[in-house]
Amino acid sequence: HHPLIEKGKFIEEIFNEWKNKSNERFEIVKANEEAINSIFIDIYGLSDELSCFIDEKNVTMRKANLERDIKSLISYAVGCMFGRYSLDVEGLAYAGGEWDNSKYSSFVPDADNCIPITDEEYFEDDIVGRFAEFVRVVYGNETLEENLDFIAKALGTKGKTSREIIRNYFLNGFIKDHIKTYQKRPIYWLFDSGKQNGFKALCYMHRWNADTIGNMRVEYLHRMQRVYEKEMERMQEVIDNSKDNKEINAATKRKEKLQKQYKETKDYDAKVGHLALFRIDIDLDDGVKVNYEKVQTANDGTKYQIFVKI
Repeated sequence: HHPLIEKGKFIEEIFNEWKNKSNERFEIVKANEEAINSIFIDIYGLSDELSCFIDEKNVTMRKANLERDIKSLISYAVGCMFGRYSLDVEGLAYAGGEWDNSKYSSFVPDADNCIPITDEEYFEDDIVGRFAEFVRVVYGNETLEENLDFIAKALGTKGKTSREIIRNYFLNGFIKDHIKTYQKRPIYWLFDSGKQNGFKALCYMHRWNADTIGNMRVEYLHRMQRVYEKEMERMQEVIDNSKDNKEINAATKRKEKLQKQYKETKDYDAKVGHLALFRIDIDLDDGVKVNYEKVQTANDGTKYQIFVKI
């Protein structure tokens, strides 16, 4: 159960309550650890050589930290999107084995274990849309915008609106934080076409099956390519018909970006298509590192980098 999950409240209010609780616990633990130190120092007669006092960084409990705790909430929300966690049960709801739909009523996980991350709002069901829905379900529709603003401010990433800031975090920051938190053994895997951000999508390792790559390719990668084709056509229409130089320049610039992204997805498609043919499954008992390499390696031993590097 995440400490910032409390239905019907502002996240800021919940965080402040959590901050007070965690700080109180921190001081209690610190005092207890210093008391234990003092006892042993007295027993061994080391009062002239050692101090019982402990630096805050060495206390075995952390104080609340707004940025870190909001990122933790986002990670928990992603877990709910994939069914790892549930708003309706405590602890791990799914980490392999038999799937149980009855565990998820408040917030239903993604059906096909693939959530796209796009640099603009092309799909309602992309990760930003899913995250906004998670916030709405947990905290209420009336407080949605205020809560998204609070989350965005805590993240401190670039963007003009709260959703844009959150989008940029998912695009550039989330997987780095996830890999760091899980000590280079991530459980959420990021399909990543490259530097142009042509295609990104998250999947959950524990829900992987032999058809995951193929389904991702057909249902999401190809869908993204069609979006780019239509957007490039739309930008070309603006270039051909507009009499506003500023508008033409903006459309030209955007078309150039879209062309790079489209080319990147085509190159990526070739790699993904090759791997999809082999229908590579995983064994959870082998661990993250082995499986991460396994699903990116063809039967002839050729390695295809389809995930972000760890």
